[in-house]
Amino acid sequence: MGSSPVPPASTTGAADGDGPGGRGGRGGHAPWRELRRHRPFLLLCGEQAASSVGRQITALALALLAVTRLHAGPFGASALLALTYLPGAVLSPFAGVLADRARLRALAVTLTSLQVVVVGSVPVAGAMDRLGLPQLYVVAALSGALTWTLAVALQAALPRVVPPERLLAGNSALTGARTAGQIGGPALGGVLVGFAGAAPALLAAAAAYAVEAALLFALPASLNRPAVPAAARGPRFAALCEGFAVVRAEPVLRRQVLAGAGFNLGSGAADALFVLYAGRELALAPWQLGTVYATFSVATVGGVALAGRFATSIGLYRATRICALVAALSIFLVPAASLGLAFPALLAYQLVFGGMATVWAISMTTTQQLIAPPRLQGRVAGFAQAALLATVPVGALSGGALAAWAGSAPVLTGAAATALLAAASFWLPHRTATGPRPDEPPTG
Repeated sequence: MGSSPVPPASTTGAADGDGPGGRGGRGGHAPWRELRRHRPFLLLCGEQAASSVGRQITALALALLAVTRLHAGPFGASALLALTYLPGAVLSPFAGVLADRARLRALAVTLTSLQVVVVGSVPVAGAMDRLGLPQLYVVAALSGALTWTLAVALQAALPRVVPPERLLAGNSALTGARTAGQIGGPALGGVLVGFAGAAPALLAAAAAYAVEAALLFALPASLNRPAVPAAARGPRFAALCEGFAVVRAEPVLRRQVLAGAGFNLGSGAADALFVLYAGRELALAPWQLGTVYATFSVATVGGVALAGRFATSIGLYRATRICALVAALSIFLVPAASLGLAFPALLAYQLVFGGMATVWAISMTTTQQLIAPPRLQGRVAGFAQAALLATVPVGALSGGALAAWAGSAPVLTGAAATALLAAASFWLPHRTATGPRPDEPPTG
C-alpha cells in the first residue's frame, strides 16, 4: 500500500503566501538545472534512491515472511507494521536534538551501516533455520528506529545543502529520487521473493543500505559541523522544549501536523492489513502484489512533476488541503476491491493516492523547513515526525485486532472514513496569527 504522509516524503504559515520568486522557490526547470550541478545534492538524491530500494524490499519481505512462512494472523501482521513506526513516534524528538547537535554526516553513515547489520541478520537466521516471529519483530523495531532517526537527520541536512529558495525544487527532486527506487524496489522484491524466498531477498536490501552508507560518506565534511555549537548548548530538556514551541506557535504547521496524525490513524490500519488482505482474501499473486506496490511509485512521478507548479501557483497550504482530501477518498477503493475486479481497483487506488500523497508530502516538508530556524531544523522535524508517526501503530494494532473479529473489508472501510475525516479538517475555518492567510494564492 502507498505511504502515509509522514516524513520524509512530511511539513508554514509564512511560506504559504510565497510567490514563485519567494522563499519557496519556483516549481519550474531553472532551480533543477542549478541543483543537478550541485554535487552534495546529487549525493542525497542517490542516497534516497538506494534507501528506498532497501526499505521497499525490507517491508515486502518481512511482511511476506510473517504471513506465509511464519503464519502470522491479522494481529501479528499488524504488530509488525506497528513496531516499524513506534520507535519513530517515541524517539523522533530526541533524534531532533541529536541531529542539531551531532556531526550530521557521521551520524547518517553510522545509522545506515547499522541498518545493514540489522536487516542482514534475517537471511542469516533463515539459513540456520532459526528464524521466528520474535526476531522479525525485533528487526522491524530496530530498523524503524534507524530509519526514522535518519529521516530527521536528513531533513535537517537539506537546508544546509541548498538555499531556501531551492527547497521546494529540492524536496521535489528528492521525492523523485525516492520514486526511482520505489519503482524498482517492490518489483525486484517480488521477483527475489518468488525465486529465492523472502529471507534471501533481504540480502539485496542489505546491499542497498550499504550503497546508501557509501553515498552519505561522500557528503561534504562541512555537514559534520553541528548546527548548535557545543558552547551554545543548554540542557537537553530545554532543547526539546524549543522545538515543540515552534510547532505549537505556528497555526498552519499545527493544523498540518494534527490533520496528518489523524490521517495516519486510518491509513495505518489499512497499511497493516494490506498484504494479508490482498494475499489471502483477494488471492493476488506475488507478481500482482509487487505490481500494485510499484504502481504507487510510478504515480509519485506524476506527483513530483505536479508538486512544484501546483504548490507555487495556488499556495502550499491550499495544495495540501486539496491533495489530502483526494488521497483520503481514494482509500475507499481498497475495501471496494473485495466486490470484484480486485487487481484493477488496487491499481487505481495506488495511482490516485500516489500522486496526491506525493504533492501533500512535498508541500508539508517544504513548509516545515521554511518556518524552522536553522539551529532548530532537527528538533522541529523531530516533533512533527513524532506526532505524525504516533497514530500509525495505534491504527495498525487497532485495525489488526478489529479485523480478527469483524473481517478486513469492514475495518478497511472504517479506516478510509477516519482518514477522510482527518483530511476534511483542513477545510475548517482558519486564519494564521500573523502574515497572509494560508489559503491565499502566491503573489508573483
